[in-house]
Amino acid sequence: MEWFAAPGSWMGRLLFQRGLAALYVIAFLTAVNQFRALIGENGMLPVPRFVSRTPFRQSPSLFHLRYSDRFFAAVARLGVLLSAAVAAGAADLVPLWASMLMWAVLWALYLSIVNVGQTWYGFGWESLLLETGFLAVFLGNARTAPPVLVMWLLRWLLFRVEFGAGLIKIRGDRCWRDLTCLYYHHETQPMPGPLSWFFHHLPRPLHRVEVAANHVAQLVVPVALFAPQPVAGVAAGLIVVTQLWLVLSGNFAWLNWLTIVLALSAVVPASSPPPAFAPAPAWYVGVVLAVTALVAVLSYWPARNLVGRGQLMNYSFNRLHLVNAYGAFGSVNRIRQEVIVEGTDDAEITGNTVWKEYGFKGKPGDVRRMPRQFAPYHLRLDWLMWFAGISAGFAQPWFLPFVTRLLMNDPATLRLLRTNPFPDSPPTYVRARLYVYRFTGWPKLRASGAWWERTFIREYLPPVTLSSMAPTDGQA
Repeated sequence: MEWFAAPGSWMGRLLFQRGLAALYVIAFLTAVNQFRALIGENGMLPVPRFVSRTPFRQSPSLFHLRYSDRFFAAVARLGVLLSAAVAAGAADLVPLWASMLMWAVLWALYLSIVNVGQTWYGFGWESLLLETGFLAVFLGNARTAPPVLVMWLLRWLLFRVEFGAGLIKIRGDRCWRDLTCLYYHHETQPMPGPLSWFFHHLPRPLHRVEVAANHVAQLVVPVALFAPQPVAGVAAGLIVVTQLWLVLSGNFAWLNWLTIVLALSAVVPASSPPPAFAPAPAWYVGVVLAVTALVAVLSYWPARNLVGRGQLMNYSFNRLHLVNAYGAFGSVNRIRQEVIVEGTDDAEITGNTVWKEYGFKGKPGDVRRMPRQFAPYHLRLDWLMWFAGISAGFAQPWFLPFVTRLLMNDPATLRLLRTNPFPDSPPTYVRARLYVYRFTGWPKLRASGAWWERTFIREYLPPVTLSSMAPTDGQA
């Protein structure tokens, strides 16, 4: 069975597994903290309503069997505890079958959440976490050498993530081809970070170098992942460097960190001779061979997607989110439009009505507030508010239920926000307005402390009351 094992990859496997488990902790913790307002029984897009109209075969999930907020919280908290235990090394202290079971439970629990998460869980990194987590089930633990086939499957996944992102850019927005996309991207990306203002103000020639380097990193370097070592390790190392650059320049939940974790499985050489491993059991070899064959068959669709003209971005070809298509920023916005939500407790709206703004944790609002770092934690509401600013169509079906809950001072919804201007009693009216946001320059930042400047465009949602919103609550 020498062909089956890759003992020299033991350190890469170790770092990959511990890093992946840590990201599972964050993903489950995000679910614990946010689910009640988003998909809970009284949430904006309730799970009970979703499962009542969606068959199990279309969204396999434990919550088709039973749903309550208490049960969902128990599932998510179990995910936090189990992934934390695995990150601490628990899976290396048990027999191989038990280790595989621990990883399988993590995957099944998170799949159950994603498949009922609806719009709130419609991000590419959800599928990436599930596909990566599925492969982790078959990597073995400290008692067995890493199976070479699964290590190659991880490289195939990393290749699709990077190469797919590179192709969607070249095929998509012209600014990727003329090297000008980063004139805009740092300012218009979904959730800028604390360094995004500084990245935006880099000299334009350097922005062009950044874009060119990105094309090399995503279209050339991934091919070298399939070369012998040390070439594959160098390629993976370059991917890690480029992902860290993205970590510094914005907030993309756990996308960048998960890509780094995947790359670490190939980039880290063993610093010492590998430990002694027990021979792989025959049943384990059989399972790995079967999974490899399954991935090979399922790879037909994403491979065809890569070479096809109508390339899909962040698309799952099956309900288990296995062997998906990936990509990011096939187009780049030239301006940043933000939806600003305000309320008032005046009984009637007059020319003297004072409107108070709701503050979000991550998305721009107060022009003097420096953008914050949240990734790898995922602020789901803030991300969808960015989409809502692009087009009102992206605000369906969750925005009106969100406004309704603000008019009720719903505690679960308010916990998703940074500030509530009506702590004592609900507002009588809530409205939303659309602004263009732009980063200020050095002189204005020094003079006023404002990181942003904004210009009013139009009314996004006219002032509404709770009585006017009740009939549309939760409808689409």
